[in-house]
Amino acid sequence: MAVREESETIPDAGRVLAVDPGTKRIGLAISDPSQTIAQPLATLSRRTGKRFPLKDLKSFLEEREPVGIVVGLPIAPDGTEDERAANARDIGSTINAKTGLPVVYWDERMTTARALSAVRELGGSVRGRKEEVDGLAATVLLQAFLDSRRR
Repeated sequence: MAVREESETIPDAGRVLAVDPGTKRIGLAISDPSQTIAQPLATLSRRTGKRFPLKDLKSFLEEREPVGIVVGLPIAPDGTEDERAANARDIGSTINAKTGLPVVYWDERMTTARALSAVRELGGSVRGRKEEVDGLAATVLLQAFLDSRRR
């Protein structure tokens, strides 16, 4: 996974919030202030064809006060960007414009698969737990970003 583009640089200290956008649900994860550990935060609902629920996100931004945002960028298996990636970039641009927070786009291929795998490895079931899986996928995304910054 690699950083695709930054609107600004995210500071090295302070919480970072991850947004893993989907067509129905948006997974959110947050880091600790030292940017060492990511944890699931919430899952926002998104009605098909409707705009990103920025109003719902803002309450988490006000409460957690992140210093930057990581937006999951769904890259196609061949490495190209399609409509889903353009949508993720639109979300990131909107968040940056409305909040002034720096936004980083991060390749989110396989985050949901890794989250599903982790649940299964622990002997759990994902039936009826799609919201939790989306939160875990955002956590996997954010942890990969945090780990890359420590290297």
